[in-house]
Amino acid sequence: MGQKVHPIGFRLGVSKDWVSKWYAEGRDYADYLEKDFEVREYIRKKLAQASVSKIQIERPRNGAQITIFTARPGIVIGKKGEDIEILKKEVSKILGVPASINIEEIRRPELDAYLVAEGIAQQLERRVMFRRAMKRAVASTMRLGASGIKVAISGRLNGAEIARTEWYREGRVPLHTLRADIDYGLAEANTTYGVIGVKVWIFKGENLNGVDAAEVAPRENADDKRNRRPAKQRARRNKEKGE
Repeated sequence: MGQKVHPIGFRLGVSKDWVSKWYAEGRDYADYLEKDFEVREYIRKKLAQASVSKIQIERPRNGAQITIFTARPGIVIGKKGEDIEILKKEVSKILGVPASINIEEIRRPELDAYLVAEGIAQQLERRVMFRRAMKRAVASTMRLGASGIKVAISGRLNGAEIARTEWYREGRVPLHTLRADIDYGLAEANTTYGVIGVKVWIFKGENLNGVDAAEVAPRENADDKRNRRPAKQRARRNKEKGE
């Protein structure tokens, strides 16, 4: 199941948090959801060069709070904060309520799955060989301390007639483990041969917050398994000791 389901949705409420935080009843739910989609689409188009990873939307009473996670906050803010004021007005117009915008800087973009996928997609659009782009991204991510990374690319690779999927992995990526802190990102490269999809999974270690230490069973050594005696041998040995 962990191989097929969305890694972020699978861990919501366990080790991952929601990117939209609000409560709605009845028809308001669909309206809020549509507005969130429009806001995210607008911000991503407007800030295409700003390396935006995630957009978090909160809706307190009679207002909205948008948090933009970006690797290049200077581009978002603009000269003397002019660009962010324009962005705030446009977002308020879409949502129909006053909106405030916060900027969170991503200090290590090589460990952000969406930004890694976006970087690979941009290289594919510049006609870089897909294997070189994959290996370069994997090497830089592992160098910065990731426990594992997997990259999958699907489409007409190198202009082939038949679409296929190629993937490359280094380290561990335990998709079934709920406490595993796995970041996931999906990007698309628009090439002359069609759209190529890029998926990235980054394993950053296990998150034990909220998990009882007694429930986390220690791993058994291979030597312990090898030296384990069968039950009959143990019983015979204990009997000999008793005599």
